[in-house]
Amino acid sequence: MRESEASDAVTSALSIGYRRIDTAENYQNEPAVGLGLRNSGVPRDEVFVTTKFNKQWHSATGVRQALENSLNRSGMDYLDLLLIHWPNPEQGTFIQAFAEMQKLVAEGLIRAAGVSNFKPAQLQILLDAGFTPAVNQIQLDPERRSAAWEEFNTEHGVLTEAYSPLGRGKSEFLQHPALVQIAEAHTKTPAQVTLRWHVQSGRAAAPKSANPSRQAQNLDIFDFELNAAQMADIEALDTGAGPFTDSDEFGH
Repeated sequence: MRESEASDAVTSALSIGYRRIDTAENYQNEPAVGLGLRNSGVPRDEVFVTTKFNKQWHSATGVRQALENSLNRSGMDYLDLLLIHWPNPEQGTFIQAFAEMQKLVAEGLIRAAGVSNFKPAQLQILLDAGFTPAVNQIQLDPERRSAAWEEFNTEHGVLTEAYSPLGRGKSEFLQHPALVQIAEAHTKTPAQVTLRWHVQSGRAAAPKSANPSRQAQNLDIFDFELNAAQMADIEALDTGAGPFTDSDEFGH
């Protein structure tokens, strides 16, 4: 989402009760996110804002420029979470980038530093260098669980955040009979059940919607609980397929 669609979506979400917004340099909507936040009237310190930067900034000086660019575009004084958007292993400079991000945390310009789309082997390189990201944001949903990635994150104290937590256009699991049956048992939608599954699994999730009624539905997941059998049924939807995009081969 960009421009007015994005700013209106942010304002709507914050008015409904959301307090976490995810954006990125590559989404080209940081100005709209900042505008939507200001239009909402919600104090900046009540909202947790995440952004991500591209591979051209994978250096000590580059990271600082990336942050300055994001702050200028969004009209904010600080960011809550800054992520390396893709590891770009062929470039081989994400360690330098993360080292500088840690300094930004110490200086109070960001509250936390993390990564996105890092495979276990890529994350291990950071760990071996003495760095533990706060978050690894990865594609994760019931049929593409990326279980080995999440287990590795958890083992090393890295929070997993799911992007595309409700799947993408190629995903059909929301129509799966098992998920529909669970939704009917709780008088919820399959999407609400899926988001509840994410939360109960101990991970963060970043659903996307510009529709106020859908935004409200996505947030209305804290008045019920899935039992162990239902959690297992959802996990059984896993096809074993990983993310649509291979972070060894793709990055920006």
